Amino acid sequence: MPAHFADRLMAAIKEKDSRVCVGIDPVPERMPDVLLPPDGKWTEHAISEAFNEFCSRIIRAVADHAAVVKFNSAFFEALSPLGVGLLDSLVSTADKLGIVTILDAKRSDIGSTAAAYARAVFGHYPADQGAVPDAVTVNPYLGSDGVMPFLAEADELGAGIFVLVKTSNPSSSEMQDLDAGGWPVYRHVAELVRQWGEQRVGESGWSSVGAVAGATWPRQLTELRQAMPHTPLLVPGYGAQGGGAKDVMAAFDEEGLGAIVNSSRGIIYASARDPYADRFGPDQWDRAAAAAAEDMRKSLNAAIKGR
Repeated sequence: MPAHFADRLMAAIKEKDSRVCVGIDPVPERMPDVLLPPDGKWTEHAISEAFNEFCSRIIRAVADHAAVVKFNSAFFEALSPLGVGLLDSLVSTADKLGIVTILDAKRSDIGSTAAAYARAVFGHYPADQGAVPDAVTVNPYLGSDGVMPFLAEADELGAGIFVLVKTSNPSSSEMQDLDAGGWPVYRHVAELVRQWGEQRVGESGWSSVGAVAGATWPRQLTELRQAMPHTPLLVPGYGAQGGGAKDVMAAFDEEGLGAIVNSSRGIIYASARDPYADRFGPDQWDRAAAAAAEDMRKSLNAAIKGR
């Protein structure tokens, strides 16, 4: 596999002809009935066992349809220390299947604290303790002091980061859209991302410094692709949050590269919604997830070809 993060990412997109990123966001209340503890009590141990079965089967099921899986660390940290170990194991599972991994931790701080966070999210584990994520999400609110430690760690590992620029949640405009000298705040962040990434462009023509730009803001997505022509985009907000295939087309270049589109609830809980609930039983959540991921892959590819 290529040593440069963006080169690995683009190679995975091409190999699978997929721009799909599956978000792994497990919650106890949405576990299939077959995984409920016999006594009905959700202890940390019971949740950890359920999450392991649920997530492992989904990761294996979507391996042929998704280029990336994104783990939301909060759902695993809530089970600490069992959850942290489980997260490490699931990252290794995905890595062995040839899936690019992102740890969605949205970390930031300054000085030695930021350095410690960077070591934590990127591992610094012994080689026999499993794989480390290919990339992590970083909050830029503290400025470059809060980003440089993550970049240093990523550079050493051949990994990447995705900086929050224009997030998909409705209230993002309360801060990210504020006027700051003629530009909204998110455009200033985008310019920093471009600068941080310009010396980190791989053979693929894409940087190891990516940006998060939501599918729920298609106009801004178009603007940000133009502002950051070599920046890989992680595009959340597809599916359950309302974004569709046409909304994300601006994220891709003429070759259909440069972005991955995330869907979490819409895929991992597909067995509980139409049209998959009628096709798959409650204990076939992995097959439903695979079907949803494949449908998403086809929808995105059709939209790209039809531009």
